[in-house]
This record gives sequence, C-alpha cells and structure tokens, in this order.
Amino acid sequence: MDPKILERLRLGLSDDERRLVIRSATGGEEVTEYSFGIEEEYFLVDAKTLDVAIRTPDDLFDAANWSTGGQAMREMLQAQLEVATNVHVDVGDAREELKFLRREVASVAGQYGLTILACSTHPTALWRNSQPTPKPRYAEMMEDLRIVGQRNMLCGMHVHVQLPDPDRRFAVMRAMIPYIPVFIALSASSPFWNSRETGLKGYRLAAYDELPRTGLPELFTSKKQYDRYVAALTKSGVMPDESHVWWAMRPSLRHPTLELRAPDVCTAVDDAVAIASLYRALARHLYLNPELADAVGNVERAIAVENKWRAQRYGTDCLFVTEDGPVTGQEILNRTIADVAEHAEALGCLAEVERCRTIMQFGSSADYQLQAYRESGGQLAAVTQWIAAATVSRAEPPQSQPSVEPVR
Repeated sequence: MDPKILERLRLGLSDDERRLVIRSATGGEEVTEYSFGIEEEYFLVDAKTLDVAIRTPDDLFDAANWSTGGQAMREMLQAQLEVATNVHVDVGDAREELKFLRREVASVAGQYGLTILACSTHPTALWRNSQPTPKPRYAEMMEDLRIVGQRNMLCGMHVHVQLPDPDRRFAVMRAMIPYIPVFIALSASSPFWNSRETGLKGYRLAAYDELPRTGLPELFTSKKQYDRYVAALTKSGVMPDESHVWWAMRPSLRHPTLELRAPDVCTAVDDAVAIASLYRALARHLYLNPELADAVGNVERAIAVENKWRAQRYGTDCLFVTEDGPVTGQEILNRTIADVAEHAEALGCLAEVERCRTIMQFGSSADYQLQAYRESGGQLAAVTQWIAAATVSRAEPPQSQPSVEPVR
C-alpha cells in the first residue's frame, strides 16, 4: 500500500505489522469542536451481474477491516457493509479517506467475486431473500423486529459532528428538525425497490420508518429529558440501550456528537462530502445560537414531518411547505447557505457547501438513476451499472441531464 496514502490518512502498521491502525485514534491527538466523521453503508453485489449478495463470508469482512485500519464492518444483513471515517477537521482529508475506504473495500470484495454499490435501495434486490448477519446483537434485533427487520435491505449515510456541551447539543437537535428534509432531498438515492420504480426519489425512509423509534426527533429540550425517555424504554425491556433509538438525528451513545442519520447514502463521494459539510456548518451556526431552538415547537415539527415526506417523494424537485406558502428546494437551500456561509468559511468547507446548490439544481443520485433507466428503455441493469461505476470513480452521468419532474 502506498505509504503516502497511509500518512495522509493517519494510518500505520501495528507493532506486529499484521494490521493497519488509525494513528490519530491512539496518538492522543486532541479532537476539536465541530470535528466530524462520516459513516456509509454499501450493498455487496456480484461483480459481474451486480445482483445483491445474499450470503457473504466472514473472511471478506476480516480482510476489509484489516485493509482499512479497522474501519469496515458488517451491518444487520449479510448484503450490507459499513465503513466509518476517522475523525476529521479538514474536509479535504475526509474526502480522500472516503475515497480510500470505497476503493479498499471494493478491492477486497473483488477477491471474493463481489463489488460495492453506494445506493440506499438496490434496484433489483428482493428483501424476502435477505439473510441476517450471524451476530448475537443482530439475532436479538431480528427476533424483535421480525419481518420489519428482514425488509431492512437499505443503506444510509450518517454524519457525526462534535458538539461538546450536552444540553446545547439537544438545542441543536431541536433547531435542526426543520432542515432534515433538505438533507433527505439532497441525498436521495433510492427510487427503486424490488425491481420496481417506486415513484419516490427516496424510498429508503418509507421502508426504514417501519422500524420503531424512527422518524424525526422528539422535541426534547435537555439531556435530562432524553435520559428519562431512554431510561423508561430500557427499564421496560424495550431496548438494551440508546443505540436502538433510530431517529433521523440523535445524540451519539459513545461520542460527544450529534449524528445525522436521515440521508440516503450518496453514490458520488463529492455529494456525500457536500452534504456532510452543510450539516457541519449548520450545526456550528445552531450551536453558537442556541436561542434558535426556541422557535421550533409542535407546529414547526409537524410541518417538518410533511416536508420529510415531500423530500422523499420528490427529492430535489420538491416544493417545501412553509407558513407563507410553498417554497422551492433551491430557495430553501439558498436561505440556509446564506445563514451558514460564515461558518462554512470558518470551517474551511465553503466550496463543499456551495456544491449543494449544484445537487439541488441538477439532481441527486436518484435523478441520474431514473435517467439511466429511461434512456435504456427501462433496463434496471443500466441503473446498477451506472451506480457501480459512480461508486468508486467519477462516472459520467447519463447522456442528458435529469428531467425536472413537475411538483404537486
């Protein structure tokens, strides 16, 4: 492996030279406010047919874990693989690491006749064929969730931003609720399900929200309130710990971070970094202005619930509900960027935040998937081929720009 890549990503060999390690995780480096990390989930698919892999060997994950310095792991279903970046302050480093992780896990998967797809629903996968990962945690979850867990043939993206003060973290979560639909629209990559065009740009959350403790966060105002909620559920035997709270945004169990969980996984790395940067800048804005949380009450949350659905349905073509009437996604995004521009500049990610305008204008992965589908005369194979190419490289988009769907 190229030593320069290892140096840039703060990876090195363990003392016994048998595995890669993350040096920044063991070297005592201080983690600063607003540092961030990205988690992505991918489908493992046959390298030739691009059909989803139903059963996957442990050796593959052991090898992927080694080659990424411990940053690749199994998920609930055997068809899924998750990666997690190191903690970053520099957005350029995060981008390079995400590219590195995709290349590494794709390379390892290739040794087993597989590759990866970065999309939130596999266009042709049949959830009835899914197999759970043979681990006690997942076995317990499947025992509880039953068919709902089996239907979780879904992949997402999670972004963590460090916000050290616990109560202000909850103020940010509350203030962030109206913005969650914007992240859903920008990231949409799940227009197909069980070999059918769903009519939604982001079908993933329609299926995911069958699980308990999903959807938008509740209007908690402090960590104390949240802890009471978690304690009630754990003492009642509903869940073992707060990691089973699967809201679109939640405080992390293990880290002083606020975790955005709503986005679909982005097919393009640059889109993932852009959305993560927008979230990071917005988190800083809301953290430094905690009084903004006071403006989010029951009405604002109810409107956000409606906008969440509209973002799932229409993606970047969405008209958002406001008390003053409908507003385009582009206008909502423009207002948001105006609010956070100084914070993005302070964090060194203004260019990445600006890229969100391009996504909103030309479409997310869902739009390009649908364009490939239409240009091929309705061939889902053309969709999976485009996703496979775009996951690990800068694939060319379909021949024409995605058409803009009329919104209603």
